Amino acid sequence: MNLTEKTAYLKGLADGLEYDKTTKEGKIIAALLDLVNDMASEIAALQQDIEEIDDDLNYLDEYVEELDDDLQAVEDFLDGEDEEDDDDDIWSDEEDWDEDCDGDCENCDGCECDNEDYYEIVCPSCGETVCFDQELDPENLICPACGEKFGCIVDEEDFQSLSDEEK
Repeated sequence: MNLTEKTAYLKGLADGLEYDKTTKEGKIIAALLDLVNDMASEIAALQQDIEEIDDDLNYLDEYVEELDDDLQAVEDFLDGEDEEDDDDDIWSDEEDWDEDCDGDCENCDGCECDNEDYYEIVCPSCGETVCFDQELDPENLICPACGEKFGCIVDEEDFQSLSDEEK
């Protein structure tokens, strides 16, 4: 039984007792019953408002969690591109790694630097020496250290010597 129902019960009980509303005591009882009825109505309205606010807060909480997840994904993406230790991504598979590498290349971490399938380029943006596969288009390179896109021009003589080394 809620408050408005209890108030209605008390009012019905008082009316059933047929108290005299003209006496001092009867006037007080009638005024108190009206006050209890008004208070119960106000409390019911406030409870309804609180339930609506609670629903809105739940919706906003879920929305903030989604935004937080999206922001975390953006941060993870940005952190992944800015990490200088993520240079492993330039290698296509594990066959390109050589544990006997002398480590001449700063970014290769054990690659076959002398292998003719790769060439070294100094990034114009960050200055890092980076190994790239010769099959990549030299005009559309992306530095794995800083993420900057750049291009380089390969002279005919260099290109010819690369082709001769492949044979």
